[in-house]
Amino acid sequence: MNVDDAGTLGKGGMKVEGVWQQDDETRGGSMAFGFGPTETLELEVGVSRDRDASASPSVTLRGVGVGAKWVPYQNEIGWSLGARFDYGRTRAEGETEHEYALTGLASYRFENGQIIHLNAGATHVKVPGDRETLRTWGVGYEYPLAERLQLTAEIFGEEHSGPDKAVGLRYEIFDGFKVSAAIGHGNDREFGQAGFAWEF
Repeated sequence: MNVDDAGTLGKGGMKVEGVWQQDDETRGGSMAFGFGPTETLELEVGVSRDRDASASPSVTLRGVGVGAKWVPYQNEIGWSLGARFDYGRTRAEGETEHEYALTGLASYRFENGQIIHLNAGATHVKVPGDRETLRTWGVGYEYPLAERLQLTAEIFGEEHSGPDKAVGLRYEIFDGFKVSAAIGHGNDREFGQAGFAWEF
């Protein structure tokens, strides 16, 4: 999901995530590795490579990023509250874009397995000769369809643009290893992704 949850790996936990995505005429993949040095802190590094076919010739986008999620208030039932900071750098055709994001996280877990996620924050983007700060938001929902299968739905966006909406499925093949797929629409375009997450 694009909307993040208020939860961490726990002390000593690790994860590997991979995603293939298509957003209008841009498609590519990303990989991320996460580690939990404490019960409430999660650190992450990632790389991505995408190709934008809307340009002629097409443009290759190469990105790297780091993130830190801190969730001091976590509960199996009820509210969990925290925040995360992310930095990303994307290079394309000799130009570099820097992005900084700070997001507040809240999740409410019901006894029947349903979960609601709320995100609110801001993103600062800096490109050669210009910079801009935009408010961001998101609402996500998880509904258990079976013991290992969940339906996901989300709506999210940023200042000066309309919302994006997506629905998907997540299936846990074995303990800690999940696969997922989602499709969405927003701002006169279609997008989708498929991926996996392995926590160990």
